Amino acid sequence: MKPITAIALLMAITIFPIASSSSNEVSELAISKDDPQIYYHGRWDDTTWWASSGLKLHIQNLQTLSLELGPITTTPLVSMGVSLNYGDFTTVNVSEGLNSIINLPAPLSDKEAVVRLNVEGWQNNRINLENILLNSDAKLVPYTPSNLVFQFIGDSLSAGQFLPEGVDQAWPFLTGEHFKAEHNINAQPGAALTDIVSFGNEHGVSFQFFRTEDTGYFDTTDHNFTTPWDFQRDKPSPTHIVIHIGANDASQNISDTEFVQVYFNFLTRLRTIYTNQPIFVFTPWGWPNADGSISQYYQGQYQIIVDQRHEIGDDQVFLVNTTGWVTWEDVFPANQHPTVEGHQKITRLFTSWLLKWGLSPKSEWATPV
Repeated sequence: MKPITAIALLMAITIFPIASSSSNEVSELAISKDDPQIYYHGRWDDTTWWASSGLKLHIQNLQTLSLELGPITTTPLVSMGVSLNYGDFTTVNVSEGLNSIINLPAPLSDKEAVVRLNVEGWQNNRINLENILLNSDAKLVPYTPSNLVFQFIGDSLSAGQFLPEGVDQAWPFLTGEHFKAEHNINAQPGAALTDIVSFGNEHGVSFQFFRTEDTGYFDTTDHNFTTPWDFQRDKPSPTHIVIHIGANDASQNISDTEFVQVYFNFLTRLRTIYTNQPIFVFTPWGWPNADGSISQYYQGQYQIIVDQRHEIGDDQVFLVNTTGWVTWEDVFPANQHPTVEGHQKITRLFTSWLLKWGLSPKSEWATPV
């Protein structure tokens, strides 16, 4: 079956500015949040943390789907991306209580359905899932994840800051979709790689990546602490690691020498988890200016980092030279961050780079519909 188009998806889903109790009279089947058929991705404890975290459902005979969310869901709302049968993602705003996500006029009785949901924002992104409600004659069956899994690590340039649909419109998310892959994105605006306070972040990514929580934990009233992330929960384990970071280290005056050492140590720690997966190290594309110039940082240092890894025998670290990828026409003038179209351009350039490197996109998703 062909994926439902974006237009068909918009027609099929009843979307509420703040999704509320469903008026659909179809009797419902309650699925516990602990049901093993739910495929969780990203970072979870009682709630989601980090933009892009969410879940995937494989459902037979789908007609209606609602989420029952608990009291520690971010108020007043959380923006979620919802995709039906691999169609485009549509924003649905949810809040504590019962939230109607999908209302179809009739069950999809002639085919199975895959529903993908994720939080879009790098902040205000905690959903406290309690139950999933389906039409009573639906059946939840196992979701088969792709064996191609990206792990993206970065800052605002990867998190989708300033984009209308957040991380769902950012180049890491779009790259994962292009390759029909699973993808986890741990990117925090304002955070340095170095473990320092930076632009409201209490820690740097070299610390926070190994925690369940994103740096927003620091401002919460119910969870003002961090816990180690159990990487065994990432199933399947990431097959390709992509890192684009350093802008905030430069803004915090971390020297070239310090940055290279921090990055090298970060890769060393990553290798205790991802022992031989390819790691792609992005150079900065810089900060474009109206006069056509590009303000650069840590020039030449990323090559040094890659060279140092090669010198110790780690030949699965690759430099991705992004020089020239982003120009003034590709960014918001007020903050020099890529626009929606800018992120699409970066996606095209990176997917082209990966194809030349030798990575082939999947011909179809692992769970067919």
